[in-house]
Amino acid sequence: MGVVDEIKERLDIVEVIQSYVPLKKAGRNYQGLCPFHAEKAPSFVVFPETGTWHCFGACGTGGDILTFVMKRENLAFGEALQMLARRAGIELEPRSPQAAEAERRLDLLREINQAAATYYHHLLLQSDEAARARSYLERRGLVAETLERVQLGYALDQWDGLLRYLAVKSYAVTDLVEAGLVVEREERSGHYDRFRGRIMFPIRDLQGRTIGFGARAMGDALPKYMNSPQTPLFDKSSVLYGLDQARAAIRAAGEAVIVEGYMDVLMAHQFGINNVVAQM
Repeated sequence: MGVVDEIKERLDIVEVIQSYVPLKKAGRNYQGLCPFHAEKAPSFVVFPETGTWHCFGACGTGGDILTFVMKRENLAFGEALQMLARRAGIELEPRSPQAAEAERRLDLLREINQAAATYYHHLLLQSDEAARARSYLERRGLVAETLERVQLGYALDQWDGLLRYLAVKSYAVTDLVEAGLVVEREERSGHYDRFRGRIMFPIRDLQGRTIGFGARAMGDALPKYMNSPQTPLFDKSSVLYGLDQARAAIRAAGEAVIVEGYMDVLMAHQFGINNVVAQM
C-alpha cells in the first residue's frame, strides 16, 4: 500500500471535509453547500463508501480527500500530502523527482477521466439525444440516486463531442489519447472520440477515482459492450467493477459475489446487497 492509500485508509473523508464545510447525512452520503462557489441549495456531496466528493452544481468538480484539501487550501499536491500525513500520523519519506513526475502524470490522467465522467453524466441527464438511454435505464429499474452515485453517463453519437469539450478545458490531445478517451486516425491526420452513442459506466479504483469506462451500445451497434483500452491507469484484467463501493461490505461479509455485468452490480447495490462486483 502506498502512502497516499495509507492516508486515505486512516482518515475519514467526511470528518476532514466537515472541518471545512457543514454536512448533513443524505441516505448513505453527506450533503452541503459547495465551498468552491456561491449557492443557496446544497449540491456538494461526499461519498464515504468511495472516499470521494463531487459538486453537482456550477463547479462540476470532484475528487478525493487530497484534491479537496489542495483546492480548499490552495496547496500543491506535495503540500496537501504533507498536511494530511501529519493529520493521519504518518511520516513521509522524500520522493525522487522521477517518482514525483510519474505521480503527477497519473494524477493528470485521473483528472482527465473525471472530467470526461462529469461531461458524460451531464449529457445523460440533460441532452435530448440521451432520452433513449434514460428510458432504457428506467426500464431496467435504476433510480435517480443510483445514476448520481455512480455518475452514469452518455456519450453523444458524434466523432468529436468529448474531444472538443476537453480541448476547451486546455487538455492536450496526446494526454487524451494516453487516457484512452481519444483515438488517433490511422489513414489521415486527426483524432476522434473512442466512445460514441453509448451509455457510459465510469470504472473506479479502490479510492473511487475514475480510471476508465465501460460503454454499452444503444440499438444494434457492435460490440454491445466495450471498455477503455490498456492505459497507465486501467488494466481490465486487474480491475473489478464496483469494488470501490463494495469493499467495506465484502470485508464485513467475508465474501464477494462476482456477477456478469455493470447493471447486475448496480441493481444489487441499489437493493442493499453491497458485496457484489463484476469482472471486466
